[in-house]
Amino acid sequence: MELTFDRLTKQFGARIAVDRVSATLTPGVTGLLGANGAGKTTLMRMTCDVLRPTSGQILLDGQDTGELGDEYRAMLGYLPQDFGAYPDFSVLDFMRYMATLKGFNSRDGRARSMRLLEEVGLADDARRKVKTLSGGMRQRLGIAQAMLNDPAILVLDEPTAGLDPKERVHFRNLIASFAQEKIVILSTHIVSDVEFIANRILVMRQGAFALDGSPEDVVAQAVGKVWECHVDARQAEEMALSSTVANVRYAADGHAVVRVVADEAPTAEATPVEPTLEDLYLYVFRDEAGR
Repeated sequence: MELTFDRLTKQFGARIAVDRVSATLTPGVTGLLGANGAGKTTLMRMTCDVLRPTSGQILLDGQDTGELGDEYRAMLGYLPQDFGAYPDFSVLDFMRYMATLKGFNSRDGRARSMRLLEEVGLADDARRKVKTLSGGMRQRLGIAQAMLNDPAILVLDEPTAGLDPKERVHFRNLIASFAQEKIVILSTHIVSDVEFIANRILVMRQGAFALDGSPEDVVAQAVGKVWECHVDARQAEEMALSSTVANVRYAADGHAVVRVVADEAPTAEATPVEPTLEDLYLYVFRDEAGR
């Protein structure tokens, strides 16, 4: 199975949100990484047929998804960035309602809903009202509803925004367990969400793909661009104001180790170090910090 973006473009008035992107996705987790406003959500909405492209195509095994229509949409599972559920529904009633919309009869819908609630750890909360759930539980409900039709293509737009670190780890493990034979597209600006589970990373910048490859290949683009400097605390505080500083570690003796992402050594004593995906992200988006 292959999902292909072929010179895909989306324009809103004079603004180009997605600019002639091309890529072919296969089963596994593809991490779509980019800053806010990079075009990720617009691309996801076109992928899910919520928005129609201005030009270009999305192809499933060579067939235009617009022409496939309902056949293509039946293969999709979608967790949007602004996922919402009826607050006064119970967890199970919401799942059964969504199952009905996806064509399940009452008995099968209930059985499928309970099975998925068990998988995402919400079976014991099936009778709770949605409005009483924590943020992490709501996101688990979101992934459960996206999986109701056992989709071949699972699209997750900023699925861990607002979750605490423990909830993010749980959610990443959950996604990985669903990704064995599916095309999973995980769109995020949180680097750790894709660092451990994606087997391919697309870095999106200003509506286009800036980098495309395995996590190792993408990170390799930052080799020779990451430095550590041993400086005094005053220098560290001055350097920390820069958008290219990845990390500052202060020591008890009044000195600090500053990790800097830059094309050239920031000080004469700076030494090059191995980059991480977070370093690469900072390097690519160094000119957009603070926007």
